[in-house]
Amino acid sequence: MPVRVIDVRERVMAQNDLIAAEVRQRLDDAGVPSLNLMSSPGAGKTLLLERTLADLAPSLRIATVVGDVQTQNDADRLSRHTSRLVHAVVTGGACHLDARQISAALDAVDLADTDLVFIENVGNLVCPASWDLGQTSDVVLFAVTEGEDKPLKYPKMFKRSRYALITKVDLLPYLDFDVERAIGYLRDVNPNIEVLLTSARTGQGLDEWYDILRGHVRHASHVAAESA
Repeated sequence: MPVRVIDVRERVMAQNDLIAAEVRQRLDDAGVPSLNLMSSPGAGKTLLLERTLADLAPSLRIATVVGDVQTQNDADRLSRHTSRLVHAVVTGGACHLDARQISAALDAVDLADTDLVFIENVGNLVCPASWDLGQTSDVVLFAVTEGEDKPLKYPKMFKRSRYALITKVDLLPYLDFDVERAIGYLRDVNPNIEVLLTSARTGQGLDEWYDILRGHVRHASHVAAESA
C-alpha cells in the first residue's frame, strides 16, 4: 500500500501566511504601519518600547501587542507609559507569535484611532524569523553584551530585518565589543539593513529611531489616502 505523507508544518505555515496577508491588508487599508520587534531574551525590546511610549504617546496613537512564553510582565511594564491598549499574548511555550494571534489582538484595536502598531515578539532569534505576522517592517535588536557575531549565527533573522538596533551602547566602555566589526557582520548578511546605535537608558540614537517611526506613519497615511 502506498504511503501518504502530510507535511503538517507546511500546512500550518500556509494557513499562517493567508492570515498574515489579511492582517497586512487590514492595516494598509487603515493607513496604520506595524513594526515587529525581535531579539534574543534580554536585548532590550521592552525597555526600548517603554522609552518610546513615554516619549511619543503624547503625539502618536500607538497600540502594542506583546508576546511572552509565560507571564504578562512586559505588557504590564508598557501599560504604565500609555493610556492606550497593550495586548498581552502568552504563548504557553511557543517560541514565537503567529498571524492568528495578531489578527485577534487587532480585533480589540480601533485602527481608525491608531497611528502605529508595535509587535514585541517572543525573545528568540530563531523561531520568529520564519513567521509572517502581516507587519510592515521587521526590527531586530542585539545588545553589545551578546557579541559581535550574532548576525552570522542567526542570519535569517538579520537578513529579513529592515532595521538593526545595536542596544545598550552605554555599556561599551565596560565591554570588549567591536562596533565596527558588528556592523560589518550585519552588512555581510544584509547589505541594505539600516543600523542604529542605541541606549534606551541614556537616549542615544532614539531621535533617529523616532524619526523612522514618524516616517512610517506619514508614508502609510499617504498611501492609504491615495488609495481611498
